[in-house]
Amino acid sequence: MAGAGDEFAASLALETRRLRAEFTELTRLSEGFGRTITRAFAGAISGGRKLSDVLRSLAASLSHQALSAALRPLGNAIGGHLANLLSPSKILPFAAGGIVGSPTLFGMRGGMGLMGERGAEAILPLARGPDGRLGVQSGGGGAVNVTVHITTPDVAGFERSRSQVSALLARAVARGQRNL
Repeated sequence: MAGAGDEFAASLALETRRLRAEFTELTRLSEGFGRTITRAFAGAISGGRKLSDVLRSLAASLSHQALSAALRPLGNAIGGHLANLLSPSKILPFAAGGIVGSPTLFGMRGGMGLMGERGAEAILPLARGPDGRLGVQSGGGGAVNVTVHITTPDVAGFERSRSQVSALLARAVARGQRNL
């Protein structure tokens, strides 16, 4: 049960840090809004501007600040994804195949693809076979020679068991082909 308590404490600490960051951002935004309002009214008083012009300018400025704050996480996310996609240290070659164990975006003709969204998926290189068809290349498939030596004291006994020996060999070969 100590493991569950440790996990809960770590989760609580992470959530606390996240909330502190949110409060810091809210404080920064509210201070920015306050400065904007103060500048607008100070400009109206000292510059003799009409109140309707000041309010219109104030609304535009506050809207711009709110929109910028709202779009900042989206911009950060897009920038982070682009940096991850373009970072040479994040490029992994899969020419010889491989396994993708978590959801991963990849570029494809006409858009983006998603692999690994339900767990591990294999990347298999394709090759053209002798018949020209494109498919997955396998390492096996070569000829297998099996030599069986049977020693018997009498030929008549072997003749009687020949079909039994043949059936045993056929089953062994079939099992071997399944394991290739």
